[in-house]
Amino acid sequence: MTAGTVVLLRHGRTAYNATLRLQGQIDIPLDEVGRWQAAQGAAALVTSHRAARIVSSDLERAVDTAAAYAELVDLDVLTDPRLRERSFGDWEGLTSEEIAERWPAEHAEWRRGGEPLGVGAETKADVSRRTGEAVAEHAATLGRDECLVVVSHGAAVSLAITGLLGLDASTWRGISGMHNVHWSHLHRSAAGAVPGWRLVAHNVGAGYPLDRWQAGPHADLEPEPKSA
Repeated sequence: MTAGTVVLLRHGRTAYNATLRLQGQIDIPLDEVGRWQAAQGAAALVTSHRAARIVSSDLERAVDTAAAYAELVDLDVLTDPRLRERSFGDWEGLTSEEIAERWPAEHAEWRRGGEPLGVGAETKADVSRRTGEAVAEHAATLGRDECLVVVSHGAAVSLAITGLLGLDASTWRGISGMHNVHWSHLHRSAAGAVPGWRLVAHNVGAGYPLDRWQAGPHADLEPEPKSA
């Protein structure tokens, strides 16, 4: 058996997100906006998906985002380092402008969708493989009518989805990036169907306009109603 539904949730905002720095596997916490996003997103997510198991990257920003949802469904959070963000080696902690200045050719290749060679970055295929294996293993512990919630990171989520849909993560770029504390969900296909998973929704959030979501708890606005 395997879970019938898998939800992949990106962590809340950090100071590096706010200043457009490449995080990779640097372990930094949620900022004030990120903690608010985690609480708001958890309250929205629980109305449509109640997990039977929650598993998270072991990086703090993901664990704390998972904890906000776990409190609402009264579950513990399991951690799995295979769900960490893609490692970007020497580029971690830098802005795009700083990377372009020091590695112009590699940065240009990365922006075209290629692999930045020689900087210690993981390949997209390797990230897709390790995240996909983690999701599949945890899903296999659940039944068809149960839901697995996975809390991870922007690139890791996109690459996991790509692999679960049976696509080549090294070349296919059809999955858009996700906003902080937004989620995607997949349903298990019928036995023997290819691919084994179907993408039902992508980059779903708590119903706030994006500028309000990024502004955080001190913006004096109400969330927009969700569409049917």
